[in-house]
Order: sequence, then structure tokens, then C-alpha cells
Amino acid sequence: MSRPTARPALAVLVTLLVAGFPAAPAAARAPSACATPPTPARPVAEQPWPQQRYAPDRLAPLATGAGVVVAVVDSGVDRSHPQLAGRVLDGVDFLDRGGDGTRDCAGHGTGVASIIAAAPRPGVAFRGLAPDARILPVRVSEQQVVEGRESGRTVGAADFARAIRWAVDHDADVVNLSVVLYADDPAVRAAIAYAVRRDVVLVAAAGNLHDSGDPRPYPAAYDGVLGVGAIGADGIRAAFSQTGPYVDLVAPGSDVLMAAPRQGHHRAEGTSYAAPFVAGTAALVRQYRPELDAAEVARRIVASADPAPGRADGYGTGVLNPYRAVTETGGPASGRGTGAALPVDRPDAAELARQARRTTARDRALLVAGTTGAAALLVMLLAVVLPRGARRRWHPADPA
Repeated sequence: MSRPTARPALAVLVTLLVAGFPAAPAAARAPSACATPPTPARPVAEQPWPQQRYAPDRLAPLATGAGVVVAVVDSGVDRSHPQLAGRVLDGVDFLDRGGDGTRDCAGHGTGVASIIAAAPRPGVAFRGLAPDARILPVRVSEQQVVEGRESGRTVGAADFARAIRWAVDHDADVVNLSVVLYADDPAVRAAIAYAVRRDVVLVAAAGNLHDSGDPRPYPAAYDGVLGVGAIGADGIRAAFSQTGPYVDLVAPGSDVLMAAPRQGHHRAEGTSYAAPFVAGTAALVRQYRPELDAAEVARRIVASADPAPGRADGYGTGVLNPYRAVTETGGPASGRGTGAALPVDRPDAAELARQARRTTARDRALLVAGTTGAAALLVMLLAVVLPRGARRRWHPADPA
């Protein structure tokens, strides 16, 4: 879900799943073109502020998301964009039967995917946080907001649940859900539980209705899902970003640069665009720490967030820090749905066992080395003393 920016010329894009919204007919066939094509966009050369904050060049020697599949359950992902070419797998279209998820009539999913995995390009500073990750597009909406008016189709909750299960069954390691359902639907809840059991990292937008009383957003509010709020370049929570116990941490969500369908870039704002920064970080951690399960990856991301002292409401544990998430062992976490993280200076039981095994092996090695050395020294002494003693018939040597 995203929120219109203050830029009047910008067609702002939204993916909003609303309880009761009519689903697409089951027999619908994928149209050859979008009824309302996205507004053409030009490439932007300057470096966007989230990259100044996160310095992906510093992360690249450690991890790039290689070997990790991130499902983007959204409005589709346009694989023809130069920075997404070769990074988008064949997916599925739950809105128009027969599609592979690579048509994006709203531009929302393409933007989300680019924040995760856009490749570096000459003359363009913008790039994804995990540029070697693979995007699995799952199309569930073409809804958008243009000049304050909302239009377009989305699937119903049942198909949304099926979309999540489809992503899990097609080997997604991470699922990005920049969509909001303001109702606790049993099918969606069950799909989230299914993904948790299958060791998938789930990341969801916390919603943009702070001014409307912070209605509870799903899937962000479900256990096992990382709920993400939005901040601006100043590090302050965006005014629209919802607050509540479902916010685990915050990430850039105001004036965010992203890829537009076909080519070029545009800016938008919303917790929709904060979520993929966390999903991209999850891809980095899953590559760099392949031994961790999904819950451990989530704990690491939450525990390594930079604290937001004095303004805890709506920030969760703090501001996403991808570098710390990859390199550090963790710290105190919120524990909502992800469990408690381990303190930095206190290894877990498995690590303690490994340390004990290493200590035992070291002690044995020292004992063997000491015994061997003593035996060698004894042999040397006997080699010198015995011949001399024999010559002197074992009398003490005369003083000089």
C-alpha cells in the first residue's frame, strides 16, 4: 500500500487489498495490454537518499542476494526494465488468468522489486539492495491512485491467500507483501502460518492510515511477519506511517526513488516502499548466513536496527541497518512473532557446545604435544648422558 506524494505531476501508484473488494472473474484471460498504461518515466542519475544511508557498495563484498528468491506479491513486475532484466522469474497472475506476473499496469510491483534487486547500470546511481536476488512476481492487483482518485482491480482475500501459498510452493525464500488487508481473514491467516512453517521470511507494509486511527493491518499484524513502517530522509517517522505493536522496525518510505515500468524512475512514498528494503536485507542475510532459519533471520534484522531514542512510538525496535543485520550476531528484539533475539555477548546453546568442543580438542592437542615434546627431550638427554657416563664409569666430573 502506498500514499500519494506532494508532487502534483506524479501519478502515484497503490496496491491496496480491501476486504470485500470484488475479485476478478475466474475465467478472465490476460489482456494484451494495460487498460491504463503507466505514465512514461525518465531515468534519474543522482543517488537517492536511502542509498546514501545504506551504501550498497559496502554490502556488495559481503552479500548481494545471490541464490535467494524473493517473491513480490503485488501488481506484477515488468521484467523489461533495463535494471530488472535477467532478474525476474516466471511467476503467476491471480488477477488475469494465464499471465506469468510480469505485466505491471500500476507500476507498484516494479518499483518494489527494483528496491530489492535492481542491477547497477552505468550513469545511474540507483540500484537494489540485493541486486543478485531473483524476483518471483505474483500479480494480485492493478489498483492505483491518480490525482487522489482510486481505481483498478484487486483480488479478494481468498485469492490473496492462494497467492501467498503459491509463492511458498514455488521456492520463495522471502516474500514481500506491500499490500494491506484491514480485516483478519482466516484464509490469509492460514496462508501466513503455512509460510512460517515452510521457513519463509515474511515482510509486510504496516499501512498508511495513521491519520485514520491506525486500523490494524494484515498481514503485518500476524505472528511471524515483519511489519515495516516508514521514515523520511531525516530519520523521522513519516506522518502517514501507522503505529502499533505490529511495527517491528522502520525503513525509508518517503520520497523513495524506484524503477518505473519499461524504463526510467519515479519517486513515491508509503510503507509499501519501506517493506522491500527489509525484504532485500533478508535476502542478503539468507545468502550470508545460510545456516539460519527464517525466524533467526527475522530476529537478526530486528535486533540489529538502529535505535530511535526518544521517539519509540511507531518505530518498533528502530531503523533498518542492513550492514549490521548481515555482520552482527543480534541484540534485544521486540519478540513479537519472531521470538527473542540473543544478546551480542551471549552465544546460544549450540554455540556454547561448539566452543566446548573446540576447547576440548585444543586441550587434547596441547596434551599430546606436551607429551611428545617431553619424550623427545628425554631421548636427547639419554643420547648425551649415557655415553659420557660410560666413559667416566659413572664418577662425577672433576671441577675445572
